[in-house]
Amino acid sequence: MKNRLFFASDTILPPNSTLFFYFHLSKKSSLLHPIEKTLYQRLFWDNLKAFFSYTKNTKKTVGMEEAEPDRWCCAGHHGAFLSDKGGGNQLDTAIQGIDDLTEFAMQVIQEAGKEALSYYGKARPGERFDEELVTKAELHLTEFFQDQLSNRFPEHQVFSNNQKDMGYSHEDKRYLWVFDPLDGVANFQGGIPLWGMSLALLENSWPIFGAFHMPATGDLFHARAEETAFWGKQKIYAVPSSEINDESVLLTYAHFNRHYRPSFAGKIRSFGCTSAHMCYVAAGRAEAAIIARETFQDLAATRVIIEAAGLKIYKMDGSGFFLNEYMNGKKIEEHLLVVSSESRRRIHDCLKPIV
Repeated sequence: MKNRLFFASDTILPPNSTLFFYFHLSKKSSLLHPIEKTLYQRLFWDNLKAFFSYTKNTKKTVGMEEAEPDRWCCAGHHGAFLSDKGGGNQLDTAIQGIDDLTEFAMQVIQEAGKEALSYYGKARPGERFDEELVTKAELHLTEFFQDQLSNRFPEHQVFSNNQKDMGYSHEDKRYLWVFDPLDGVANFQGGIPLWGMSLALLENSWPIFGAFHMPATGDLFHARAEETAFWGKQKIYAVPSSEINDESVLLTYAHFNRHYRPSFAGKIRSFGCTSAHMCYVAAGRAEAAIIARETFQDLAATRVIIEAAGLKIYKMDGSGFFLNEYMNGKKIEEHLLVVSSESRRRIHDCLKPIV
């Protein structure tokens, strides 16, 4: 067997190489706009020849004719250019990097959950919505996360609504963390347990990991991009049904009935927490979720989870939705449908907009 390719973004590729970035984006294209996909494919091939001429440590110089494209592999988001002999330690080191990052994410979001519980359900008596409590909690949780991140990974970036494009990089600043301290704030301040927080990790704008934690119930949903989604330690998958019946569930946002006249045969519910809705669909507990008035920060983590479970986010006209178009922090004004490709048409046909 000839050399196999494992593409990497840090320790193995030459410091000025963008090959991994272009390859991964051109192949893992479910989140890309078609124009972006074409661009990255072109850039990948432009950079491929330079990659083959690179020699370092255990790697040898190879020519285009020596490569075996059908044996190209992608080991998560890290890897190495390896021959069949040796090099395994380099690959192990690269994979360990993503293990360390996801371990940190899992740990810090659960610790943040413990911090949030000290504010949970403590709205001032007689107030329907204690905005002061929510603001205080969000500020504390954001500061807590930023302190934990700076102690562990001081060069990593934290997403902000006026996020600037940092450009492609091999330095630690290529990692961007997206932390949403509270989803379901009305439930949170009122003592209803359906609320949570989310955390996503991106590398050069590409999603790597997402987690959603519900501290009051102890639930933790998480997934690495393009891999398996989990509810705690249990693997979860979206389960498209062959038909919609009275046991089917559709999860929606508040005031849904002001915008649609549904003919959905099953139950229509709103629990007041978008991330929970999306994760319940990912776990097969509901057919679909309709979401509205969200932002990149709101959806960055659950995007990873639902796609790992076999779902997609669609616009209501059935066209694809590209979350990264909203990295500037602007509100997503249009309604979105979280559903499997197999069930999309059935759900769509049950929804008649009120004009």
